[in-house]
Amino acid sequence: MRVMKTFMSLVTALFATLIASSSFAQSPATSPATATGATAAQPATATGQPNPEEMMKQMMEMSKLNENHKLLADMNGSWNYTIKMWMSPDPNAQPQQSKGTASRKSAMGGRYFTMDVTGKLQMPGEDGKMKDMQFKGMAIEGYDNVKKKFVSSWIDNMGTGIQYSEGTYDPASKTFTFSSEMEMMPGMKTPVREVLKMTDKDHMMMEWYETHGGQEKKTMEIAYTRAGKK
Repeated sequence: MRVMKTFMSLVTALFATLIASSSFAQSPATSPATATGATAAQPATATGQPNPEEMMKQMMEMSKLNENHKLLADMNGSWNYTIKMWMSPDPNAQPQQSKGTASRKSAMGGRYFTMDVTGKLQMPGEDGKMKDMQFKGMAIEGYDNVKKKFVSSWIDNMGTGIQYSEGTYDPASKTFTFSSEMEMMPGMKTPVREVLKMTDKDHMMMEWYETHGGQEKKTMEIAYTRAGKK
């Protein structure tokens, strides 16, 4: 209820400003930018005051779906995955492997997409011996029309932070590339590059790279196959 009241107050204030400023406007403002175009400067009247009517138009344009949201929607559905993790400092060590499932679906009318992940990971227990632990993770993804970038956030049951990332898409290689930064321990920030390639409509491959000491290294690889496919 508090959030709803705040939203209604903002809308009321915006329309009140629109009515007030329209009385002082001497000429129309510039046209709003398109959803995928460059972010336009804040519209203003001849008096230099913001034009709420044009601001509202731009807000509506920025909320429209486009081909970038369609790219994310194409990945909706149920997936099985196999994960490889290179956690040993020994470069010749074999990666840890495990399997799991992922479910992707649209939210907010196709403006965002959620992914729920369930699997198992080999982790050291209190006795120091490796054992299977249940893994749970969730992502929220979208395309930000204002930033003109793909955006994503991630949480899981192995930590308490929220990881944010921004990315681009290369249509020639059908590849998303995201960059972010994770902080597993206080003050220990690690740059991350995530590459997601759409092999076809039923297969995709994610590669995870971390930079330590100025050197980038692949530490994780996840192969996804749409459920029911081979």
